[in-house]
Amino acid sequence: MDVNVTKPTFVVDRAICRRNIARMAAKARAHNLKFRPHFKTHQSAVVGEWFREAGVTAITVSSLSMARYFASAGWNDITIAFPVNLREIGDINRLASEISLNLLVENEISMNFLVKKLSAPVGIYIEADTGYHRTGVDPLKPRVIDQMLEVLRKGDNLVFRGFLSHSGQTYSARSVDDIHVRHADVLLKTRSLKNHYREEWPGLEISLGDTPACSVCNNWDSVDEIRPGNFVFYDLMQLSLGACSIDDIAVRVMCPVVSKQIMRNEVVVYGGAVHLSKEFMIGDNGKRSYGGVCLPGGSAGAGGSDHHFSGAVMGLKDRNDLIFGKILSDGTWVAGLSQEHGIIRGTFDEIRMIYPGDLLEIIPVHSCLAADLAGYYLTTEGDRIEKIRKSSD
Repeated sequence: MDVNVTKPTFVVDRAICRRNIARMAAKARAHNLKFRPHFKTHQSAVVGEWFREAGVTAITVSSLSMARYFASAGWNDITIAFPVNLREIGDINRLASEISLNLLVENEISMNFLVKKLSAPVGIYIEADTGYHRTGVDPLKPRVIDQMLEVLRKGDNLVFRGFLSHSGQTYSARSVDDIHVRHADVLLKTRSLKNHYREEWPGLEISLGDTPACSVCNNWDSVDEIRPGNFVFYDLMQLSLGACSIDDIAVRVMCPVVSKQIMRNEVVVYGGAVHLSKEFMIGDNGKRSYGGVCLPGGSAGAGGSDHHFSGAVMGLKDRNDLIFGKILSDGTWVAGLSQEHGIIRGTFDEIRMIYPGDLLEIIPVHSCLAADLAGYYLTTEGDRIEKIRKSSD
């Protein structure tokens, strides 16, 4: 296939994705955990099939529209891991009549509403706030949980599944050891919940989902199910946490170079906030980084010049595939973003060899957001992968 990248393009290495999926599925089996991966990262029925090939039968999503999309692709066991939106009750009832659907509830008002309005059986997880402090019930306040369960008992169509939590606090960990410490604190809370309620609810499950802990931790005492999502692609944030290696990152955003400002040691790419998001990290230099910069593999320049990198080049002219290349030094990074512009600042030796017309690979800070912004993906073989299209419904 002739590959011609002319604009910011989200590129996926299929082999790396499949390897990441296989590794996480094997880890779940080794720890006797149900594997219900979160599909909000890739949002693609095609990528979903790679999970199915690895034996996955149940999935997690973050919205009702995403649940409908994957239900239409043949997935019939879906958890919406987002507090239930009561205004979507009509669509919830329709989907619940077609598939096995699980909802997330974190307050008594929503539970009361579902008792009155659900017309089809639905699994219910109570969200526990185990330290992220976004949504969820404090697991140390059983009285609130008891009140919610008392309401749940009144509903013929509510089936209590257990407690679900997202340990988002691991994303701000400072090291792998810190991930272990934060994960251990979560386990203390979920173990307490399980011990407190399992006599009355013997089948209750504990469902956890965060890529850092799922990638590096091996203690899953009291946990029944894991729901990581980002691991299928990984990204610069996960690399910095120690959750993955550079060889595990399965995505890049290919961006054409449009300007060179050698006096400032900068180049500008066509690839801004609408392609990469404005998620950033603080680098070792104390400055914001909106992405890592790589040189695509290959051997032909596209900038109208005869310059070459040793073993890497920015162009895809006369190329039939896309080969992920070498990441540049920490001294070269995406230093700023506006809507369409990406400002890359770097060392003189690296910037001086980059020209308008070349391509650079950007490793996104957060691949979930960058993938969400993309209209479609390309594989490294040049195949187009469709994904959920944004709509107003």
